[in-house]
Amino acid sequence: MAALPVYPWRLAPDGLATRRQLRAAGLRPGGQAVAAQLERGRRRRPPLVAYLYRVADAKPVRPMTPAKRAALDKANAARRTCPQCRRDAGYVIPAALGVCVPCAYPEDEQRAA
Repeated sequence: MAALPVYPWRLAPDGLATRRQLRAAGLRPGGQAVAAQLERGRRRRPPLVAYLYRVADAKPVRPMTPAKRAALDKANAARRTCPQCRRDAGYVIPAALGVCVPCAYPEDEQRAA
């Protein structure tokens, strides 16, 4: 098995892209193997690595189906619903709190009133 080519950060050749770059162009890797990798050196820690794929072998992103859209809307609604007061918070509830801000800090609500 041959080793992957490694390029310094921001110095990859044309024709290679990361998953995010492919997605921004409306493409996906489409099952192809990783072609190369980017490395960004870091002091005292392991380097950051980004995998690169060939743009020529990438396939178009699959379109969103109505069923997929409905499932995504349902999942996002669940992330916005407070488990304590059962109201839609209007934002994604932070995992660190676990509940909406008024439920997490009820004393602040009483002072404001």
